Amino acid sequence: MTSTLFLLLTALTLMSCSVIGKRTAAEPPYSVEHRDGDFEIRSYGPVIVASTVVNGSYGQTSNKAFGRLAGYIFGRNIGKQKISMTAPVIQEAEGEKIAMTAPVIQAKEGSAWRMEFVMPEEYTMETLPKPLDPEISIREIAPRKVASVRYTGLHSARNIDRWSAKLTAWLDQEGYRAISPPRAASYDPPWTIPFLRRNEIHIDVM
Repeated sequence: MTSTLFLLLTALTLMSCSVIGKRTAAEPPYSVEHRDGDFEIRSYGPVIVASTVVNGSYGQTSNKAFGRLAGYIFGRNIGKQKISMTAPVIQEAEGEKIAMTAPVIQAKEGSAWRMEFVMPEEYTMETLPKPLDPEISIREIAPRKVASVRYTGLHSARNIDRWSAKLTAWLDQEGYRAISPPRAASYDPPWTIPFLRRNEIHIDVM
């Protein structure tokens, strides 16, 4: 399959996650311990993520990292079972297809950005198919308490910095201690109308 055709099929498949802002992708469950407008303190259970790191700025790395992880969940993995997806369903001749979930998470790592896709709940570390791409790693994240702030619009580097500062200031005001750098969480694909997008900043707290 050519890279152009693969990207086209990926785009068509991802349309099942959002149609003009209608979000259908599953997301990891959480409970809200404290809410203040767009700010929340959440408790998440353990989750498994597929992760990749790409060197460069936020704008330079997003497409490459997303394409790499999309390739993994749409069949570039070691596995036999086929998993149905919401319409349209795209099937490939080899590998196992994994349902798309939300959010897509990005975090800065020095001069690079890490992007992660949260895997569906039914998988374990033992049952999740192994990626064929050596640049993708699979890891389990322990239960944690997460501060979040929600906003709409573009998930640009400028907005990430702006809302990270707002969340950090709110944590200081509320007396929480941050124990991780800010992470950007995207719940919608890039073609969703900006004012309908759900974007968040996450920071682990205690």
